[in-house]
Amino acid sequence: MDRALEQGASLSEARAADVSLRGLEKRYGATRALAGVSLDVAPGEFFTLLGPSGCGKTTSLRAVAGFVAPDAGDVLIRGARVNAVPPHRRHVGLVFQSYALFPHRTVRQNVAFGLRMQRTARVEIERLVADALALVQLPGHGERYPRELSGGEQQRVALARALVTRPAVLLLDEPLGALDKKLRDHMKIELKRLQRDVGVTTIYVTHDQEEALTMSDRLAVMRAGHIEQVGAPREIYETPGTVFVAGFIGNTNLLAGRSRGGAAVECAGVTIATAASAPAAGAPVTIAVRPERIRLDDTGRLDNEVAATVAHVVYQGETVRYLLAADGGLELQAVELGRVRFPAGSRVRAGWAAADARVLLS
Repeated sequence: MDRALEQGASLSEARAADVSLRGLEKRYGATRALAGVSLDVAPGEFFTLLGPSGCGKTTSLRAVAGFVAPDAGDVLIRGARVNAVPPHRRHVGLVFQSYALFPHRTVRQNVAFGLRMQRTARVEIERLVADALALVQLPGHGERYPRELSGGEQQRVALARALVTRPAVLLLDEPLGALDKKLRDHMKIELKRLQRDVGVTTIYVTHDQEEALTMSDRLAVMRAGHIEQVGAPREIYETPGTVFVAGFIGNTNLLAGRSRGGAAVECAGVTIATAASAPAAGAPVTIAVRPERIRLDDTGRLDNEVAATVAHVVYQGETVRYLLAADGGLELQAVELGRVRFPAGSRVRAGWAAADARVLLS
């Protein structure tokens, strides 16, 4: 580890978190890119920054890397403040969406680049490069050039180059964005496996919700320069803390209404039972219900039921999505596995449990 990172870092601080952001602020003219971002990434954790374009996720990552100097706040790596430490001394590995491989260098030369910059002995470079290529399952590819590789192979070379220097932290900025869907799905699993095998603390940036839910130990959902919610994938999906998080993560039914006090909310003239107490009567709230939680024609056993017409059917292979126009004006989505049971125009009963109705402040 670079001596500049060790100064002032106690053992307890170093093990508490590998990366800490403390009140990061950053402006570009009138635009506030970061608005007091604070978070901790534990040793060995796969942590994802998730959000739409312009939310501040890449700016946060670049602040950790040293390519963005925050206007206020601190970046700590293993307990040491690194605001003034240049990128090449922060001991981080970087993989970008473009991979940034040198086209005129072989795979072996690309992977060895960081080691040469560190003036590593030639014999040691050969050994470490061979180990890195074996780790990403590319043995025997050392003499090829990037143009001779597939997109997935180029990504693995970029990962090998980032990992060969044994960084304290691995930073990944949408590294799967250039791949087609089938390869992207495959590489999600491979990348997570590789990260677990190596045990390196990883910060991953993406706008793809499926990537974040599939790969992360924890994730932070960002919006307009600040963090909306931090948690494990299941926690974020099943118990969103804000209307934005509920709407951004996956598909959901967001039903605007007003509290009736207790555990009841009125939406478009329909009283919806919830498992949690709503705010004081009359307060505006939003009910979030996931489409897969809505049951069709499963009457008599659910806390909430409405009559509806199937307005549209979306066949998606493994699943069928129904767009429903409920009596009274509510619009709902329901998702089922398997074949189409209700063609457009069908009359159905749509129901869901009180426990599946998440109450959010509007």
